[in-house]
Amino acid sequence: MKGIVFIGGNAPEPTVSGKAAEGANLIVAADAGLITAEEAGLQPDWVVGDMDSLDAYGAAARLRKYPQDRIRRHPPYKDDTDTELALSLLWDKGCDETVIIGGGGGRIDHIFALHALFERDPCPDQWLTDKEDVFCLKKGVFSHESCGLVSVFPVGKGPWRAKSEGLKWPLDRIVWKRGFFGISNAADGLFSISATQGRFLVIVIR
Repeated sequence: MKGIVFIGGNAPEPTVSGKAAEGANLIVAADAGLITAEEAGLQPDWVVGDMDSLDAYGAAARLRKYPQDRIRRHPPYKDDTDTELALSLLWDKGCDETVIIGGGGGRIDHIFALHALFERDPCPDQWLTDKEDVFCLKKGVFSHESCGLVSVFPVGKGPWRAKSEGLKWPLDRIVWKRGFFGISNAADGLFSISATQGRFLVIVIR
C-alpha cells in the first residue's frame, strides 16, 4: 500500500505533487500540509497535528469540510512532530510505501528532524520538496534520469557499500562511514546506484 504525507514547508508545484500522489491508497495531511494537498487538488483521508500552523489559514473553516472522525488534533506540547504522527498513522494502516511531500526551506531544525526520520526503522521511502527529490535506497538498484547534481548519504545501520553507473564520480571505491557523504556528484542522463550493504539517501536536485 502506498501512503502520502503532505507537510508544511515548500513543496513541488501542485501538478508535480498531484502526480506523485497518483495511485496512493491513503493520503494524510500533517497540519499546514493540508494547504499543499488542497492546492494539488486532493482531499486527504486524514488530517493530523496540533494545527498551530494551519490556524493562520483559517483552520476551523477548512476542517469543517472533512469528517470529524478523520481529524486527529493533538496538543502543541507533545513528544512527536506532526510529520511523525502522520507517518505512524500510515504505517498503522498498513502502508509499506510512504512519501513525504513538502518540508523544503524553513528552519534548519525541521530539516534535521526530517533527515533523522530516515535513520529509523521503519523509515519513509521518498521526500519531495520544491527543489529536491530525496529517495531512500534500502536495497537493490535505484535508477533515475537527471541532468544535474546528485548527492548520496549513508543512513541507518552500517556497514555501507554502494556501486554506481552514470555518475561523474563512481561510488564504488568510497569507504562509507557514519558522517561521510558524497555531495554534488553529477549526472548527465540516466544513472543508477546499487546498495550492496546498508541504505542510502539519494538527493537529486530538481
